[in-house]
Amino acid sequence: MTVEPTRARTVVGGGAIGGTLAFALARAGHPVTLVDTDHAHVAAIREHGLRAVRRDGKTDTAHVDAYTPEEFEGPLHEVLLAVKAQATESAVRWIAPRLADDGFVVSVQNGFNEPLIAEHIGAGRTVPAFVNIFADVEGPGVIRDGGPGALVIGNPDGAPDDTSVSDRVRALVADLHPDTGAVACDNVEGYLWAKAGFGAMLAATALADDAMADLIDRHPAAMHTVAREVYDVADALGVRLEPFDAFDAPAFRRSADPATRTAATARLTAWLRTQPKNRSGIWRDLAVRHRPVEVTTHYETVFAHADRAGIATPVLREVMRGLRELEGAPELMSEARLEALDALAAPPLSAPLPAHPALTGEQTRAVHAWLLEHQEDMVADLSVYTQLESPSDDPAALDACLRWVREWLDEALGEPESEELLPRENAGDIMVRRYPASSGLSDTGSSDTDPSRGPLLLLCHYDTVWPAGTLAEWPFRRDGDVLTGPGVFDMKAGLVQAVWALRALDALGLPRPACTLMLNGDEETGSLASSEAIVAEARASRAAFVFEASADGAVKTARKGVGLFQLAVQGQEAHAGLDPTAGASAVHEVAHQILGLAALADHAAGTSVNVGVVHGGTRSNVTAGQAVADLDVRVADAAEQRRIAAALAAREPAHPGTTVRVTGDWNRPVLERTPEVAALYGLARDCAAPLGLDLRETSVGGASDGNFVQSAGTPVLDGLGAVGGGAHARSEHATVSGMTTRASLAAALLASFTV
Repeated sequence: MTVEPTRARTVVGGGAIGGTLAFALARAGHPVTLVDTDHAHVAAIREHGLRAVRRDGKTDTAHVDAYTPEEFEGPLHEVLLAVKAQATESAVRWIAPRLADDGFVVSVQNGFNEPLIAEHIGAGRTVPAFVNIFADVEGPGVIRDGGPGALVIGNPDGAPDDTSVSDRVRALVADLHPDTGAVACDNVEGYLWAKAGFGAMLAATALADDAMADLIDRHPAAMHTVAREVYDVADALGVRLEPFDAFDAPAFRRSADPATRTAATARLTAWLRTQPKNRSGIWRDLAVRHRPVEVTTHYETVFAHADRAGIATPVLREVMRGLRELEGAPELMSEARLEALDALAAPPLSAPLPAHPALTGEQTRAVHAWLLEHQEDMVADLSVYTQLESPSDDPAALDACLRWVREWLDEALGEPESEELLPRENAGDIMVRRYPASSGLSDTGSSDTDPSRGPLLLLCHYDTVWPAGTLAEWPFRRDGDVLTGPGVFDMKAGLVQAVWALRALDALGLPRPACTLMLNGDEETGSLASSEAIVAEARASRAAFVFEASADGAVKTARKGVGLFQLAVQGQEAHAGLDPTAGASAVHEVAHQILGLAALADHAAGTSVNVGVVHGGTRSNVTAGQAVADLDVRVADAAEQRRIAAALAAREPAHPGTTVRVTGDWNRPVLERTPEVAALYGLARDCAAPLGLDLRETSVGGASDGNFVQSAGTPVLDGLGAVGGGAHARSEHATVSGMTTRASLAAALLASFTV
C-alpha cells in the first residue's frame, strides 16, 4: 500500500519518545502521521490505535496514521525526528528528498544530532530540542507513560524570531504543551549539555544490575566525575548549563561547592525513586532487549570536543567501553565495574619524589656485577622473546607471545600478588601484574597501603611493527656486542631489562618497592584499546617508568603530542568544459586549505603540521565534488595543542559553494618536561653516576604511552629501555652492554623509592 499523506506533522521514529509525542498531538486533536521501520509496531497502531499505558495502569488510545518508510510518500512539512542516534544518518537521508521547501526537522532525540541533520537539510531548517521523557515501548503499538518530563524546543540557526519557521515552531510548542509541558527556549544547547552529564551518570548505572538511585548513592565519586568530565568540555565551549526536572546541572561542574553537589545528588536520587522505572533505558537495551545501546554514539561529540580542547575524560570513556563490552554479554554486569570507576575517579597520588638514590655507589656497582654474571641469561631471554613474533595486527600471534611472557615472568619473578588480564577486541590483551614490596622495604616499617607509597608503574608494550614471517628473512642474531632482530630495540629488550632489574634487587637482598608491571599489545598502532587502562593505572601509581628504547642512550623527558586529522571538502560537480562556472571545485578549495594549514606550523614552538595525503575529484573534465587532505600534527606543549585544535575547528571555506569539515582527534597528548619529570631525570642521573654513566636527556617528536601517563597527573620518565638504534627499520639493533648497564640503572632507580 502506497499512501500520500495529507498530515502536516510527521513523527519519524515511533519508539518511546516519538510514540509519546505522536500520542500527545493526536490526543489534543492535531493530525499527526507516524513513520517507523518496525512493521509490527505500525500494523498494531493501524489496527488498534496508538495506546498509552498511564501510571495508574489505565490505557488511553489515540488515532494516529502509521506507515513504514516504504509506504510513505512526501512531502514532509513539520518533522519530529525521534530515531535512535545511530540511525540519524539513514533517517535524514530518507527525509531530505521528501522535505518541502518550507519544511523543517525538530530533533527530539538523545545526544547531539543537529550538526548531522543540518548537513543534509541546512541549518536554517534544523530545529534543536531537548527531551527528557521517561517512557518506554511496552510492545507493538503500546507506549508506557513514565510521568512528567521535560521538552524544550528552540529555533534553527540563523532563524530570527519573526521568521515563518519560528512561528510554526512556537505553534508546535503550544500544541505539545498540554500533554508534555513543552516550552520554547533560546538555550537548548545548555539543556543538551546538561542532559549529557545526567545521561553519563545513568549510563554508568547500567554497568550493574541495580536501581539507578541506589547505585548513584553508593558511588558518588564515579557519578560526580563522569558528569564533571562532560561539563569540563561544556565549560570550554562556553555553554550555559540549564537545570531540568530534579537535576541541577551546574552543581556538578568542577567549580561547584562540594556541599552543593552532595545536596543536588540527594535531590536527584530522591526524585529518581519516585519514577516508575528504577533502571535506565540503557540497562533495558542491554539486559532485556539484547540490542546495542545508542548512548555510545551520543558521546562521540563530547569526546571529539574534549580531544580538540585537550580535556581528559578517562572515567567517561571507561563507562562507554564497559557498555560496549556488555552489549554481547549482559551477564557481566557487576557493581565491581562501578567500584573500579570510583578508583579511577580518585585524584592521582601526589607523594613526594625521592631526592637521592637509596643505594650506595658500592651497592649499585654490585647490582651491575651481578647482572654481568647473568648477561648471557639476559640475551637468551631476549632471543626467545624476539623469536615470538608479535605484530600489532595479529591477535593470535600476540596471544601466543603474551602466554610465553606470563610463563617467563612466573619463572623469573615468581607469582605476582595479583594479576589482571584485560581482553581487547582486535588488539593484544593487556596484562597487569602487581608485585609487593621486597622484604627490604618491609623491614623499614613502611607499608604498601600508605598512599605516599603507591606502587611504581613499569610500562612496556609487547607488540612490534614487524609483520608475521619477518623472522624467516631476518632472524635474531648476535654479532659481538650487537643484537639484531625484529623488535629487539623497540621494545623487547626494555621488558627484559626491567625484569632483570627486579631480579637483581631480589637476588642481592636489596629493598624493592611495590611495582605494577603493565604490558599492552597495541602501542605501535596508537594504544587505542589500552590508553584508558594505562591512565587508570597511572592515577593509582606514585610514578611511572617507561621502558621504551633510549635515544642514543639518553632518556626522554619530553615527547610531542600527536594529532591525526582529515580535512574534507564538499564541492559541486559540473562539466569543466561546457559550464566551468556552474560548479564549485573541492580540489581548488582543498589546495587553498593546505596553504592555511601549513601556515599553522610554528617550528620555533615545536609545532609541525604536515599534509601527507591528498586526493579528490573523479575526472579531469569534471569540476571536483569531493577532496580530502590527511594531516599529521605534532605539538610540544598543551598551549600549542589548544591553539591548533581551535584553528582546525574554525576552518571556513574560501570558495562559494564549498563546505569544509575537519574530523580526527589527538592520538596522544603532550608529554612535557614538568618539574616532576625533571626531578625523576635528576634522580636517574644520580643513580647512573656510580656506573660511570653520564646520563643525558632529550626531547623527541615521537609519542609513546608515557604521554598518556602524564595526562593522568603522574610523574613519568621515558626511554629507560635499550641502547641501540634503527627502530622500525631493518637496521634495528640493541647492545648487550647497554642491556646490563640500563638494567643496573633501573634497579638503582626503583630502589630509590624505598626510603
